[in-house]
Amino acid sequence: METLFIDKHYNLVVECKQGSKKACYELYKLYSKAMLNIAFRIVGNVAEAEDVLQEAFLDAFKRLPDFRQETTFGLWLKQIVVSRSINLLRKRKVELVELGEDVDNIIDEEQDDDEEIQYKVTQVKQAMNELPEGYKQVISLYLIEGYDHEEIGQILNITENTSRTQFLRAKRKLSEILNRKGITQ
Repeated sequence: METLFIDKHYNLVVECKQGSKKACYELYKLYSKAMLNIAFRIVGNVAEAEDVLQEAFLDAFKRLPDFRQETTFGLWLKQIVVSRSINLLRKRKVELVELGEDVDNIIDEEQDDDEEIQYKVTQVKQAMNELPEGYKQVISLYLIEGYDHEEIGQILNITENTSRTQFLRAKRKLSEILNRKGITQ
């Protein structure tokens, strides 16, 4: 049985295909924040994530005539962002150069910072497990998986507004749990 999906931005995509700069800008405004979050989670650097975002949108708008709208624009764009982010990581790996002798001290400091960050991430994940199931699903899909509220609504079979409301409540509840445990944000 074929799953029916509804892309509420279908008309904007059609207008973009017809050359509307305004429609392209509207799509950019709708998706840029979520796509930046996805790129940042993969590349780990804001400036590089912003570059990936810009390149992904340019690529998407250039390839828009080939987009057959068999899926949502958001999912299609997300694939482009993930692909470009991974390509950047591959390129970065190739560009690594041999480091000098002073690197040992820097590496030790970075490992200490990484351990502290890892410790806090572990605490946040543990606190997320204390959330009610609905809150945990929405906040995980949004923050960890990088889905937008429209996509979360489709995945969980809830409205976009319900997703937004659950997310805001989950954030508030998570903040309370972290404060109660003495974990500063």
